[in-house]
Amino acid sequence: MSNTHVTYLVGAASAVLALAAFIAFVVAPAVGSYRRVWERLAVVVLSGYVLAALIGVGVVLGALIVVEWPRVF
Repeated sequence: MSNTHVTYLVGAASAVLALAAFIAFVVAPAVGSYRRVWERLAVVVLSGYVLAALIGVGVVLGALIVVEWPRVF
């Protein structure tokens, strides 16, 4: 197994673990807080927006680090 494959494997495992943690610590308690089906669906959709925002912030910060790294160090 090459170093590239190991990097991809670690990245994929980290993504799956982060998604599982988000579902366990954010989505599940939010869904459990409501009784009606439409409220539960709404909270899942809104949690999806929060997840997308967090991923967007991570991508922007990662890109900023990659672009600015040579200048800073």
